[in-house]
Amino acid sequence: MSLSLPVLSHQLSAGLSVGLSGRASGLVLGSESSSSIGWYGLAASLVLVVVALAVSWRLQLGLERSMLWSCARAGVQLLVTGWALTLVLHPDASIVWSWLWVIAMVFVAGLTVRNRAPEVPGIFPLALAATAVVGAISLGVIFGFHIFPVEARTVIPLAGMMIGNSMTSVVVAARRVTGELRDKRLEVEARLALGLSWQEASRPYLREAMRTAMIPQIESTKAVGLVFLPGAMTGLILAGVSPVDAVQVQLAIMYLILGSVACSVTVVGVGLTRRLFTPDSRLVRLTRPA
Repeated sequence: MSLSLPVLSHQLSAGLSVGLSGRASGLVLGSESSSSIGWYGLAASLVLVVVALAVSWRLQLGLERSMLWSCARAGVQLLVTGWALTLVLHPDASIVWSWLWVIAMVFVAGLTVRNRAPEVPGIFPLALAATAVVGAISLGVIFGFHIFPVEARTVIPLAGMMIGNSMTSVVVAARRVTGELRDKRLEVEARLALGLSWQEASRPYLREAMRTAMIPQIESTKAVGLVFLPGAMTGLILAGVSPVDAVQVQLAIMYLILGSVACSVTVVGVGLTRRLFTPDSRLVRLTRPA
């Protein structure tokens, strides 16, 4: 890199507010002077939301209430998060608070997965295990190989990206595994009747579910830079980092996210499949989502 690691880390923290997770909570322009978009800029960004509301109303899509609620909820959540981050990321704050924040991320991710896939039996502990594994492995690689320094401003946003992207894939994997085994129940039971173990009987359906959960992230990785510019890269460029340095950081993050998604999908896919079979290799009864 043309920038030293401490300098790049400092500018990375400036760009994090724009987009390591793709959610802009502030805008930093230039490497020497910074300028917030302010409340006026934030209000101006709602113009297209008004357009979306008008389209929904005109075409009778019935999404107006959902849009308003999502915007209001996002605003409150991010403002509270921003206030909390100013305390956690304060120079005098202990890094222990950052690690506690990561633990809270894992727990909230587990709750979110459970709420999004309530028809999946025993999904909460599996989701906790998957996100914990992702957090441990990804942060172990990041800090073990000194890709980034162990600081509060790197621990929280990097963990958030790994856990957040994995959480979405976990939901897809859990619902697909359950749906495949539920819809193909007769085929699974026929394979069991032929003497196959539960692992062999469920393997084709587990494979299909895992492919479905991982393909979006694979395709997103393929299209990066051609179809869209990711959040971390965009934030760093807006923060004044050279495009080449921003690309290096973004590539490292994309590779880590892809690996994190693969790990989480594997943990949930294999663990859930085992839960859906009784000790004597019978497929449990599965209900359809409401």
